[in-house]
Amino acid sequence: MSQPSSLRKTLLSGMIGNGLEWYDYALYGQMAVILGRLFFPGEDATLQLMATYGAFAAGFIARPFGGILFGWLGDRYGRRKALTLSILLMAACSGAIGLMPTYAQIGLLAPVLLTLIRIIQGLSLGGEFSGAITYMVEHGPTEKRGLVGSAAMASLVLGFLAGSLVAWFFIELMPTESFESWGWRIPFILGIFIGLAGFYIRHQCDESPVYEQALAEGLLSERPLTEVLTRHIKPLLQGVGVYFLVTMPFYMGCVYFIGFNKDHLGLDMKQAITINSLCMFSMLLMVPLSGWLSDRFTRRKTLLIPPVLFLLFSYPLMQWMQQGDVMQVTIAQLIFCAMVGLQLGPVPALLVELFSTRVRCTGMSLAYNIAAASFGGTAPIVSLWLMNHYGIGALAAYIMLAALCGGLAMLTYRDRSHLPI
Repeated sequence: MSQPSSLRKTLLSGMIGNGLEWYDYALYGQMAVILGRLFFPGEDATLQLMATYGAFAAGFIARPFGGILFGWLGDRYGRRKALTLSILLMAACSGAIGLMPTYAQIGLLAPVLLTLIRIIQGLSLGGEFSGAITYMVEHGPTEKRGLVGSAAMASLVLGFLAGSLVAWFFIELMPTESFESWGWRIPFILGIFIGLAGFYIRHQCDESPVYEQALAEGLLSERPLTEVLTRHIKPLLQGVGVYFLVTMPFYMGCVYFIGFNKDHLGLDMKQAITINSLCMFSMLLMVPLSGWLSDRFTRRKTLLIPPVLFLLFSYPLMQWMQQGDVMQVTIAQLIFCAMVGLQLGPVPALLVELFSTRVRCTGMSLAYNIAAASFGGTAPIVSLWLMNHYGIGALAAYIMLAALCGGLAMLTYRDRSHLPI
């Protein structure tokens, strides 16, 4: 356990490093409409967007493999080393997207290279986020693990918000034609310098005290992946279930709704990005609150609330936002994202508490990345397909399915909120 000053330093450095990496990753989803026209040409705007979302999903398919790789690195060689490597990889990929020629310049090679870069980003983030969660929560005192862990989720939202605000700034600064032809590259190129700043911050951090103690006592697993898959199946499935209700609604709200607002409702890009930014604020406000509630009332009790809210309100909110009025759309999506924020806060501490120190990075990485690859990365393209074929009610049904899975995971969970890790 860290001293208060050391804990503050760890949380600040962890949040900054993690937020910077999510900034790089989020830009692709926020620029999906523009990237679709430049890298996946065609007459049908919907097919362009689906192809762009397909490349978005490809990055998530790689994330379990990144989780295995960086989880192994984190369990065998330390949390800090794995995190430092991942942020350099992410920064290089972000800069590569910003400098890449379009379809008009190099033909089919453009979408192939873009998809390849997304896969490499997925490998990086597959280890980054679960490693950051482990690193931050292992520094926290038992009675504040929920609040400490919520800082990791807050940094995720801040990273998305930073990407949204940077995009909004350049959209406001530049003529629309200039931004959509070349100005979109600037936020990606900035990711190089942001990543280098994150590398410096990470390099100054201390190693996790829980990891160092386990290392000194010889408690770390020689084969963490094998051990997780043979001895920790129940917590692995519980982690996947609870994260389903994090990752799918999150990417629906943060990525798909931008395209939905622009192409389905007819809002312009500035309005879509503005609503997205407001939604990030709404989500951000709820994250530390729910983390604190989970310390006070246990993780299990707190995480049984969001599934009930999603079951009750998903369909009415979806119907409301389809009306097309900008104010109604904004309010409905703000409420939706606030509900997502309630789910986000306690999850990092819960995932840490599911696995022992000897296999924690690997176990968490698998649970988180299996859910993210299966339901998060596919959320924009599945949402677009459901909307086009079955209408707004199908989106609500998909969210309610995630709520049922998340609720079932918590009903089978034996709470460990007040036990040492």
